[in-house]
Amino acid sequence: MWNETTFSMLVQGIGETIYMTVLSTIFAYIIGLPIGIFLVTSAKKGIRPRAWLYKILDIIVNLTRSVPFLILLVAIIPFTRLITGTTIGSTATIVPLTISAAPFVARLVESSLKEVDDGIIEAAQSMGASNLQLVWKVLLPETRPSLLIGCAIAITTVLGYSAMAGFVGGGGLGTIAINYGYYRYQNGIMLATVILLVILVQVFQGIGMKAASVLDKRKK
Repeated sequence: MWNETTFSMLVQGIGETIYMTVLSTIFAYIIGLPIGIFLVTSAKKGIRPRAWLYKILDIIVNLTRSVPFLILLVAIIPFTRLITGTTIGSTATIVPLTISAAPFVARLVESSLKEVDDGIIEAAQSMGASNLQLVWKVLLPETRPSLLIGCAIAITTVLGYSAMAGFVGGGGLGTIAINYGYYRYQNGIMLATVILLVILVQVFQGIGMKAASVLDKRKK
């Protein structure tokens, strides 16, 4: 069981898992970051309250977060095929991973931005800062450590989702665990994939926490 082919397969699985996780998290932030910003700015006590916009975004985020990942994975198969031309493999899995993670990212961003003290916002407004300047020069810079911690949480969550995608041939360590550890009862390979996933989680989380600590001005 433990030969060059097995080790090569595990290395490829690690690469596919990192590929899926990193790209899906990036795409999730491209979608989720602006949604989180609009949730904060359009809220009742936001810098530009818009009840209708907040309500629409809030409903969309809540609905998409309520769908279990495996169900979402199957439900959007036609959309995944339209985007990637296939429904199996690591590239195809990026689509449902992104859609599933984006609303989660939006809530993380919303939670981080709400931490900014009202006094800081009022001070910036008194100096004539526009709404765009408030977002890019006050809200986001002030919450960088919290946003990075949220990013670490998001990427480890996406990593867990990518492993679940193995049930439908999603690629990466999840597929190896299912094909060899579950269907063929090769417990050694199953254990190896679990250990590798735990290591990847610790690495991603450690990088995020370290970056947050370095950028935390309160500790300087």
